[in-house]
Amino acid sequence: MHHANHFYGHAHVLAEYCGLDPENPPRINGYVQHGWNVVDGLGVGTPYVSGRPIFVWSERTRRRAWSMGRRYATTIGAPFLYLLALAGPDAPEQREGTIWYPFHGWEGQHIAGDHQRLIDEIIATEDGPVTFCLYWHEYRDDRVRRRYEQAGRVICHGYRGFMWRDTDPRFLHNQLAELRRHRRVASNRLSSAVLYGAAVGCEPAVYGDPMHLGGEVTTIAERIRRTWPELHGKFPEPGTAIASARAELGADIIASPAELALTLGWAA
Repeated sequence: MHHANHFYGHAHVLAEYCGLDPENPPRINGYVQHGWNVVDGLGVGTPYVSGRPIFVWSERTRRRAWSMGRRYATTIGAPFLYLLALAGPDAPEQREGTIWYPFHGWEGQHIAGDHQRLIDEIIATEDGPVTFCLYWHEYRDDRVRRRYEQAGRVICHGYRGFMWRDTDPRFLHNQLAELRRHRRVASNRLSSAVLYGAAVGCEPAVYGDPMHLGGEVTTIAERIRRTWPELHGKFPEPGTAIASARAELGADIIASPAELALTLGWAA
């Protein structure tokens, strides 16, 4: 199994949905899209063996993958949606405030931008308590984390994992629990977290300094803002924004446990 299939506990969630052991998910026969993107669903730099299947979230992504020569792309929907199916209906409790996901870096690229200016804009915009969810990369940076701690509650959903090591298989579970506590979800870049929040009924928003990664080609970020205007702004129209987010996650094509097991090579 490619190690990225374990990122965020994706393989573990899919195995549980299929009635298999979530602690020891079987090998997936291909590559699972591990984050929302606007190319073929694979992560930047992912070594791809020609002719192997890739399992993407949405039909839109599948068409892009086909145009890029990925002839074995199959749409299965986001693993987060399968977790929603496992978790069942939301508890009828009062949601409050906003969970805010600042754009983040990773092992290969560090983020550059003015965190304090972003924090000031967030506090001036949101009308309730703000929970700042930092990616593990920034959460481990004491200087960055302290800035956000001075403005509100700060959390981290866990470590994504790398090369089959230190994966937090409860990452998505932690994220789902937090999203269901909040009325709004927001970020300074359109991302998986914003789409997930919309899928569980949060009002999504994308605003603020988008910041940038070292060596980043900014034309992609600019194209995202042009292509999904309904998800950008401090207060987008919720109905339209949520519908768009669910389409990106592939909410209309979720497979049954038997179908998914067959697709991933687990039928035996």
